Parts: sequence; structure tokens; C-alpha cells
Amino acid sequence: MDPKRRPPDQGEPVDDRPYDRPFGHGVEAEPRAKRKKRGEPSPNKPLRARDRLGKYRILRRIGGGGFAIVYEALDKVEGTHVALKIPRAEFVTESNLEQFRREVRTHAALDHPNILPIKNADLVDERFVIAIPLGKGSLDQRMRRRMSIDTALGYARQMLEAVAHAHEHRIAHCDVKPENFLLFGKDRVRLADFGIARIAQRTIAGSGSGTIGYIAPEQAMGKPKLSSDVFSLGLIFWEMLSGELPEYPFADPLPGLARLKRKVPVEFIAFLRRALQVDPKARFADARRMLAVFEKLEPSVRRFARGERTRRRAKTGSKTAQSRDWRQVRFRQFQQQFRQELALDRNCGDCQGPMSEAMHCCPWCGSDAHPEQERTRFPDRCERCQRGRKLDWKFCAFCHGKGFETVDSRSYSDARYAGRCGGCRNPLIPFSRYCPWCRRKTTNRWRITGVRSTCPKCGWGIAKDFWSRCPWCTTRLGDGS
Repeated sequence: MDPKRRPPDQGEPVDDRPYDRPFGHGVEAEPRAKRKKRGEPSPNKPLRARDRLGKYRILRRIGGGGFAIVYEALDKVEGTHVALKIPRAEFVTESNLEQFRREVRTHAALDHPNILPIKNADLVDERFVIAIPLGKGSLDQRMRRRMSIDTALGYARQMLEAVAHAHEHRIAHCDVKPENFLLFGKDRVRLADFGIARIAQRTIAGSGSGTIGYIAPEQAMGKPKLSSDVFSLGLIFWEMLSGELPEYPFADPLPGLARLKRKVPVEFIAFLRRALQVDPKARFADARRMLAVFEKLEPSVRRFARGERTRRRAKTGSKTAQSRDWRQVRFRQFQQQFRQELALDRNCGDCQGPMSEAMHCCPWCGSDAHPEQERTRFPDRCERCQRGRKLDWKFCAFCHGKGFETVDSRSYSDARYAGRCGGCRNPLIPFSRYCPWCRRKTTNRWRITGVRSTCPKCGWGIAKDFWSRCPWCTTRLGDGS
């Protein structure tokens, strides 16, 4: 007999209800909490390098916005590198999850070489993860460097083919912009964020969609059409060829028109003007019609560009070629002498001169450095300046940005460390501007081994025999510097 029940002769009623509690316990047994695997991050904390997320291992943070953070990760099952777009926790609601799944199913039909597929979109370790193939960069990054007409036309054709394929299925992207065109090998362009872009914009803005710089007027009023994507494409093509982005109210003459006239024939300018009409009825109805006209004009644009190059070559003569050859000799001499000392791991996008990650401008031609376009020697990047950082640094060593959200408690040694901070006495990376531990501006006057010349403004070492600008403070160097 159950010891917890008394016989009826003691004057108390018998409890005949089924007894489902564990014997010997006065309370119901609670389900055992799921044990967190080693290396598995908490769903409320930011991810960092070497964290595991299902079958993915996080390698580095690529970037982020108001809606999601993007990481580079290794798919341990397939053995490939992928990009993981992880929406911020506050946006992962039941309604949004259902919208995500519906959009992914709808856009799975868009099978095209220039449309980026979604490899996976599901909850992984309590985080909503969108896995896509990893590209080499975005069109936005590529447009910051010089681009030939042939390259620009190749990109334009692929962009038009991607959007036209979507318009054949009566699907509008509604956020066509350079950041959403990713670059892959052999100059292949793929359009990303179909469906996801619309959910992100609705979630953040609450109404309308699209990026302000590339949005069509009717889309800003909450009435997007297929021709809204045509308008966005026209803006990207205009900026890609002229270097200037037109702004509302898009009045004539549009910025960069004079430069555009030197690059393309008037027929192609008229083609772009039609795509940029404020009235949607005056534009191409969709990207398919725009692509048909582009295909007719493309050969004449290429002929015009070749003729322009021939005229320019005849005008400059052979002196330019001789100057270019001599410049390459100087570049090779400089690399042989300073490659290891200055960690020369990249080239200027304009003059192709050798540069390092710590430089703030090209010392040969003075153009701005673009560290986001190159791979870094460090395991992570600073979100502000896009230069590399070590995982145990609290602050960026190259810019005065705010402290990092995730800092590893473990200290890492580095053979590159040289000198110490005058405040906290922690080691410093050569040619760093700030201490990564206490954010104090370095007082070190960094020198180049074997070179006595210094910049008259910042006092740091310069290669006077090679450079025309100081790469550390961007000061122009005179003949007597």
C-alpha cells in the first residue's frame, strides 16, 4: 500500500486519483535543462571568431547594419566558406519568421546565374541564420576604384539579366543598390537579398522600402512597381560610369554629365535618362525591356570607348608608356627594400603602388586608402575604419573609434609588437596611432629601419626617395622634405 495514503478506518476519505509523481518526491520532477555544448555561444551575446553555430564555425565579422550582422563562417559539413546573415534578436519575432519562410519559398523559383541563392534559412542554436555563398566583395566596394568601360558594361549586363529574370516572375526586388550586388570569380555579379531586403526595410522603417540613395520617387510614397527597380538600376549605371550619384529632384543637368559624354555616345546617355524619368510611365516598364535596348546599344558603346582610347593614346604619345614602365621599376625597387619592414600586402587602386594596411593614403599618388577592399592580416576588423584588429584588443589601433563589443579575455602574443604605450605600458603594433588597450594616442615617432628621413608634420619615418606623400598623415612631401 502506498505509504502516503491512510486506511479508511481513520475517518479520512481515500484519494483514488492516479498518482503520477515520482515515488519519494513531494514535488513534480522538472525537465532537465538542455546542456550547452562547449564552444556554443549564448543566443543573446554577439558572435566572435571560433564560435560554433550548428554546422558553422565563425571566422570573422564582415559587417552589419540596423537589421542584421554578417559573418564569414566555415560550413564544416560541405567544407566551404559561407556568409551568415543573422538578424538582431529584437527583430526575430514569430510574424517575421513566418514572413522569412514565405519569402524564401517564393524566391526559390528564381534560379539564375546572376541571382544569389539562399543555402539555408532557419533557426540554428536559437538564432535565425540566413546562409548564402561568400563573395569576394560588393559592387559598392568595386565602384570606389577605377573601372574600365568594358568592365562597367559587363557588370551592367549581368545586373540587368538578374533583375529581368525576377521581373519575368513578376517579382520586384525593391532594394536594388550596389551593396546588394556581390562579386565572385571571373567578374561574375550576383544580386542578393531577394525578399529579405523587403522584410528588413519594413521591420526597421515601418513603411516603404529601399535605400534612400537609390529609391524611386513612387517607391518612397509606398507604391513600388517593377519600374522602380529600373530607376534604381539607372542610378547605379549613371554613378558607375560618371562617378556621381544624382539626387532628388533629379533636375537637369545631372551631375557627372560632362564626364559621361567623354565615355559613352549620346544614344546611351538617352538610354540612361529614360531609366531615370521621375514619371514611372515614361521609363522602361520593367528590366526585360531595358535589357533589350541595352543589348542593341552595347556594341556601339564599346566601339566609342575603343575610339576614345585610341585618340587619347595618340595624343599622349610614347612618353606615357615610358613613364609607366619606369614607375613599375620604382615599385619593384621599393618592394625589394621595404616589403617586410612595412608589411606591404596590397596595392593602390589608382596607381597600383605598393601599400600597407596601416597607411591612410597612397604614398605614391595620394589617393585614399580603402582597407575594406583588401584582406587583413588580423583575425577581425574595426567596424569604423575596416582595418584589422586582434581579438584581445579593447580599441582600434588605427582610428579613434569606440571600444569593441567583444574582447577576448585571453592575451595573444605577436612577433610584430614593437615599442610600448607610454601610459599602460602594453605592447604596440608598428605605425599604430592609438594604444589598443587604453586608447591613448601613441607618442612613438615610428621610424623605418635604415632610413633617416621623417615627415615634417607628423615626424614619422618616410621613404623620401620614393614617396610624394606621407602615408601616415597625408601631407604632401616637397623636394626638400
